[in-house]
Amino acid sequence: MGKEVRIRDRIDVSPRFVESDAIRLNNMFRGRDTAEMLESVIRDQLAGDVALVSSFGAESAVLLHLVSQVDRSLPVLFLETGKHFPETLAYRDELTDRLRLNLINLTPDPDELAAKDESGLRWSYDPDGCCDIRKVRPLARAMERFDASITGRKGFQSATRRGLPRFEIDASDGEGRLKINPLADWDTARIEDYFERHDLPRHPLVAEGYPSIGCAPCTNKVRPGEDPRSGRWSGWDKTECGIHSDGDQAVF
Repeated sequence: MGKEVRIRDRIDVSPRFVESDAIRLNNMFRGRDTAEMLESVIRDQLAGDVALVSSFGAESAVLLHLVSQVDRSLPVLFLETGKHFPETLAYRDELTDRLRLNLINLTPDPDELAAKDESGLRWSYDPDGCCDIRKVRPLARAMERFDASITGRKGFQSATRRGLPRFEIDASDGEGRLKINPLADWDTARIEDYFERHDLPRHPLVAEGYPSIGCAPCTNKVRPGEDPRSGRWSGWDKTECGIHSDGDQAVF
């Protein structure tokens, strides 16, 4: 597994970005190649201090590879919930070693777990609460040091992600952080082509019928023709874990 380093402390706590900044960046990079956009944003620090948030899921290798070609020291944040498939953890380690990523595992606060999910079964009766403890809160704590996050969200994944822009203001934290979605307009064919051209390893669960992979208790196989994310939280009125809210999806 790749070397893990301490996230640099943030000293400047002034407001980061406003809506007009997201609009300007979307206009600046409209029609530009994804790799070119990432290189400009990261190397020229157009978004300040940036971290990539990765689930090491079905399509994660594409974005991780793109970013590794620009800056392997960029922090890659992984939410180690304690509920992942063993295959996901093995895939995380494989990609980290192969791409020489700066992996940082984020874990839930042990006191919060003891107080709110001592049995480890909160996912079965309150999936929102489980996600809050194991994903939302750990990521919020880590993101205090950053101005922007890079995500692997894509517009084709579900109805709630259609029209996803490349740049948006993170509506979930109220502090003006940018959320960058480099693959927003990529489709399945383009992703498959990238995997093939760069000989990237696949998540082993994809071949078993899991096109979108989260925590094991809340991820099911998907039937042909269904949204790739339809296997997430099946039977619940829930489509996101909480680190991406519907309010993040303003279209420019």
